[in-house]
Amino acid sequence: MRPLQIDTSLLAAGMRLAVAVSGGADSVALLRALFESSAEHGLVLHVAHLHHGLRGAEADADRAFVRDLAAQLNLPFHESGVDTEAEARANPATGKQAESIEQAARRLRYAWFRTLLSGVPVDAVATAHTLDDQAETVLAKFLRGAWTEGLAGISPKLKSPEGMIVRPLLNTTRMEVEAFLNAIGQTWREDSTNRHLTFTRNRIRHELLPLLETWNPQLREHLAHLAALARDEESWWRAEVARLAPQLILPGKPVRGGGRAAGDGLAIDCVRFATLSSAMQRRLLRHAAAQLGTNPDYAATESLRNLALTGHSGQKLELAHSLRAERTPRELRLVAAAVAPGRRSAEQTMAQYSTRIPGEIVAATFGVSLRVERTKAPEAVHNSVETGHIAMLRNWKPGDRVRLRYSSGPRKVKEVLERLRVTGSERGLWPVLEVDGRIVWMKGVELEPEHGITVAVSELDPPNPGSGI
Repeated sequence: MRPLQIDTSLLAAGMRLAVAVSGGADSVALLRALFESSAEHGLVLHVAHLHHGLRGAEADADRAFVRDLAAQLNLPFHESGVDTEAEARANPATGKQAESIEQAARRLRYAWFRTLLSGVPVDAVATAHTLDDQAETVLAKFLRGAWTEGLAGISPKLKSPEGMIVRPLLNTTRMEVEAFLNAIGQTWREDSTNRHLTFTRNRIRHELLPLLETWNPQLREHLAHLAALARDEESWWRAEVARLAPQLILPGKPVRGGGRAAGDGLAIDCVRFATLSSAMQRRLLRHAAAQLGTNPDYAATESLRNLALTGHSGQKLELAHSLRAERTPRELRLVAAAVAPGRRSAEQTMAQYSTRIPGEIVAATFGVSLRVERTKAPEAVHNSVETGHIAMLRNWKPGDRVRLRYSSGPRKVKEVLERLRVTGSERGLWPVLEVDGRIVWMKGVELEPEHGITVAVSELDPPNPGSGI
């Protein structure tokens, strides 16, 4: 039997390691492989299982399976449960926005890992992400238009204040995992939702990657190598940006006689900026924008770069998320300002995406990805949305109305945003999804279900993605 390939550089003698085990093939294989080599590497193993409150009896059986496996191996077992669906819902009382089920599950899972790290305690938590997961992640981020840091994919280790999360199977394929389990006669559990093509990752796994592999059978390995290259590139760039940023990115405004006055925004010295490579120019602009809480896309970054290099004094630029730029004789000044009530930038006003149903919308301006499906239930025939109809994701506009879940009647979107306490730049760029003249989805709230249509939502990557899944 060929042993499972594990990245032992992530392990240390005497390490107390909690292995996150869902019951699926990857995590069961990781546990068994670590158990077989625990004496050799001096590991003290624990088994950890989180019940997400989804899939009913199937998930209950997964938990029982993992509990029994831990008992067979005579390892400490830690379990907890969460209500993922409830956690994913918006909470107007606290201002919490709605999340996709996948996003909420990931947030809850890693919050529990941090609890384990500080409470058990253990030195690290090991998750069973494989080379296949890495390839799927890189491809998904490429499709969303990620920058290089996004293409770095899943990091082999993720630091948190409480401890370390490690991924020892990132160089191992799913095929190798199953071959290992079959060789030692170890069973595992199958998650039925892994076949649901409503989820973007499942469509990449079962449809897109197999299609692309007809062009290049080694595509998964190439994508994993790309992640490793991008990760090392990012490490180098972060150090370079940290070295140069304090020299070129300055706070406030210059004052006569020298020095700078405190104030909103940041400024970039255009004379020194022009001597840098294009790559460094983009990095510094995005670094400055990140300090202001914004994340310009490629087109916005190029607009800022052109303004810094060729703009004239007094020239201004207004971008999404209320990022504003102004050229002075020597500087490019950046400010993230609140949008005045009733006023939006041209980019915000025109932000609009559409797809036929069923279909997917990846909207960088709004930071979301939507999968729009037609309900197949027989009771949804009346007043249903037929296949081929258009779903449009756009900014809300005056006069828009929505029907909140459990509400007595339609409400103005303006009033809903007031209830959510959405103001300033956020209010100027708040998305709704329209089908046949009806708003069927709105960010941050739960609407009455529309007959014949479902919407699955995922948030796109934050400004500094690539730290892992």
